[in-house]
Amino acid sequence: MNAKIVVLPGDGIGPEVTAEAVRVLEAVARRGGHALSFTERLMGGCSIDAHGTALTPEVLADCQAADAVLLGAVGGPKWDDPRARVRPEQGLLGLRKGLGVFANLRPVRVHPSLLDSSPLRPEKLRGVDIMVIRELTGGLYFGQPKGRDVKDGHARAVDTLEYQDFEVRRVVELAFRIAKGRKKKVTSVDKANVLESSRLWREIATGIGQANPDVALDHMLVDTAAMRLVTSPATLDVVVTENMFGDILTDEASVLAGSMGMLPSASIGEQGPGLYEPIHGSAPDIAGKGIANPVGTILSAALLLRHSLGLEPEAAAIERAVDRTITDGCRTADLGGTLSTRAMADEILRRLG
Repeated sequence: MNAKIVVLPGDGIGPEVTAEAVRVLEAVARRGGHALSFTERLMGGCSIDAHGTALTPEVLADCQAADAVLLGAVGGPKWDDPRARVRPEQGLLGLRKGLGVFANLRPVRVHPSLLDSSPLRPEKLRGVDIMVIRELTGGLYFGQPKGRDVKDGHARAVDTLEYQDFEVRRVVELAFRIAKGRKKKVTSVDKANVLESSRLWREIATGIGQANPDVALDHMLVDTAAMRLVTSPATLDVVVTENMFGDILTDEASVLAGSMGMLPSASIGEQGPGLYEPIHGSAPDIAGKGIANPVGTILSAALLLRHSLGLEPEAAAIERAVDRTITDGCRTADLGGTLSTRAMADEILRRLG
């Protein structure tokens, strides 16, 4: 296979972890006889410094023409003024919209060797294997109108939470397709007791559930879901929810795995390149120290092989190598260990079968 991958290292620890993921992808490609080409581009704060915008049209076009996009992280204190006209996160939102990746898949699996790394009691974590599917291109983050004005002498800020029926339908249908290959259970998370958009979401999810009787569907309010994630996470299988709820819940779910550095994500659409990134941020406090955990990015690279390139054996080989590495006691600082970013990746490369 020949494939073109655009790498957006981004800011903070992004360049450090993406470099290790590329090393792993190159190793897998060599062993499988595949030709993967990598092109680095600027996105995020580094792009603001260089071009005055978080995502240039040229970089977006390069990403759209690629087979997949691997992203590190964006943002940092340098660009953290909420009043700024241009912010790194605008690049991320523009990239998602420009690629048409409407679903963000975030697997949350607790490795048996890391049961003591989470603040939750080990007995609550055994058997946790959740797939959270977050709608990615609609909702509050993209709703119009938004902005600020003055009303009755008071400053007013407006954000609009909007969903159209097709936006809900396609992501919930994806959740059901994925659930059929797992435990056949979908939990749809909303706030239907308050929000009209959630009532539409629940109506559509209910209809899809009726059309798929082999998959169990339950509806859960987002506040209840937040509690369930920490009180009985092993009871959840596939969780599907809207953009902002998914953003918050998946960060909460990272606590289960012991570190945000462990968790990958895949953003996919109906066609075109997918976007793959760890769920953690740019971690400016440790940037440049060589101690960031590369596992989330390396597992994101495995998802890239699976979902964008159709290379399931190679994806599974990376995941097995990561599992063996963790089982053998290899740890970066976030997990209480001493291995550097490069050394952790070296250990994973040694175990690639």
